[in-house]
Amino acid sequence: DALGRAKWGRFGKEEPGLWLTLHSSPYERFLKPLEEGGRTDANTDASAPRIGLAIARRLAQDGAHVVVSSRKQQNVDRAVAALQGEGLSVTGTVCHVGKAEDRERLVATALEHCGGVDFLVCVAGVNPLVGSTLGASEQLWNKILDVNVKSPALLLSRLLPHMEKRGGSAVVLVSSMVAYMPIPKLGAYNTSKTALLGLSKSLAVELAPKGIRVNCLVPGMINTDFSKVKKAIPNLLSNFNELHGLQRFGQPEECAGIVSFLCSPDASYITGENIAVAGFSPKL
Repeated sequence: DALGRAKWGRFGKEEPGLWLTLHSSPYERFLKPLEEGGRTDANTDASAPRIGLAIARRLAQDGAHVVVSSRKQQNVDRAVAALQGEGLSVTGTVCHVGKAEDRERLVATALEHCGGVDFLVCVAGVNPLVGSTLGASEQLWNKILDVNVKSPALLLSRLLPHMEKRGGSAVVLVSSMVAYMPIPKLGAYNTSKTALLGLSKSLAVELAPKGIRVNCLVPGMINTDFSKVKKAIPNLLSNFNELHGLQRFGQPEECAGIVSFLCSPDASYITGENIAVAGFSPKL
């Protein structure tokens, strides 16, 4: 069909490959400590709606061989089982993207499974702090910047020779609407997501001569756990409706489609863009 759901429909190469890390919504990571007073952790329950899982599913449906990763083996196992159960070409491995040895294993797994890597989607993110920006310790700053900003660049540096050989490769970073509209008490996280916008722009210029495109997805309020959103901030949707005309929360699949497009030859003349999927535009 028009979306290329048949094998190799959207992706024209013989062995499309991908690395993808699953994560939960940035807003869920914000809400969890408000409700529980606890540390935030990514959750990739295959039965729950997640941006990373939706992207993996859509890319595989569009003909890609997909490699997913997460910090926890149980998350990888659930995601792979769910997607393979749909007849999709997916494998996975445990990877803490902040650890060099895990990144090396992830690259090796992708090359073994796919024979090459045509595109990279970086979704992983952490936010262990809800509180004062200037009250954040150096350790917290390091953790947030290591995972959210440095790890995509370091991982891409390991994949670069393989992607360059393939030709026409693509990278999609995943930021957040907080890059444009900071949430109070998420200062370090807001900053890290703003940095991803700059990283996307810089890499797009640097890698253009190598035939590699780099773009950045900027999700707004995506319905990954609507009950928590309603409970913690009951007037959130009405407030955004009043200010920005926002009619509803987005769905993970609405992020997945644009990522598949950006990774495909259909987007061969698009690079260096920060693309908001938010139901409104935060930019001029």
